[in-house]
Amino acid sequence: MSIDPDLAIGAELPAEEFSWTANDVQTFHLAIGAGGSPTDPRELRYLDDAKPQVLPTFATVAATFHEVEAPRVQFPGVDIDLAKVVHGSQGVTVSGPIPAVGQARTITRITDIWDKGSAAVIVQEKITTSLDGTELWRARSSIFARGEGGFGGQRGPSNKTVLPERAPDAETAIAILPQQALMYRMCGDRNPLHSDPEFASAAGFPNPILHGLCTYSMVCKAVTDTVLDGDADAICSFDARFAGVVYPGETLACRIWLEGGRYLISVTVPARENAPALADVVLTTL
Repeated sequence: MSIDPDLAIGAELPAEEFSWTANDVQTFHLAIGAGGSPTDPRELRYLDDAKPQVLPTFATVAATFHEVEAPRVQFPGVDIDLAKVVHGSQGVTVSGPIPAVGQARTITRITDIWDKGSAAVIVQEKITTSLDGTELWRARSSIFARGEGGFGGQRGPSNKTVLPERAPDAETAIAILPQQALMYRMCGDRNPLHSDPEFASAAGFPNPILHGLCTYSMVCKAVTDTVLDGDADAICSFDARFAGVVYPGETLACRIWLEGGRYLISVTVPARENAPALADVVLTTL
């Protein structure tokens, strides 16, 4: 087994210091579909040269934006073949609008490892602060490692978001460009699962799949544009579970409910009998 839970849980990785520019923010927004309506003032807010508004999901790429190597799944007590790993869930909570230009420091901790029998789920939390110690955002994520379960650990919680049994308050379609994954790679995620047909085939997929985090950010933007009038600064948190694969060239159906002060969201692939893409999707506002 490639996981030692006793060593991994509670482990803290070395602090990472990084910076980003307005150009990085623009590149990220273009990679998740901004600019599709190039004369729309709301779209241009994402692409301003000097001070673009920053979608909170930029937090998921900020620290690794300039990486050019495939990522490694190596932490204290964890060493897993990249081909076995898929993203399980992702959440980001911001303390306020992310600045268009900045420097920051991130501390990463392994908080839990759950035993799902045929797989293990590794949960980590990243706390990012400015260099003066002011908290900017928190990100909590899990990865699903196939074939790494069965070590006798707890299965972990199963928290489901129940969608209202009524018509959605809003709906929108999200078109995935054929080259979407190749564009999103420019944001620092060079996992060949999203670009190399042979690697994807070896991992059990007929074609390279879209990055889960690209789907995640595209949905966040679509909801922002649909129900928040394109105001990314209004978002407090965005959480989702990755429920299925998305292929470049597909179109997603996004249904949105406002319930209890939160936006609850369903994301499916109509062309594949409404197969789920994301589940347990929740957006909150400041």
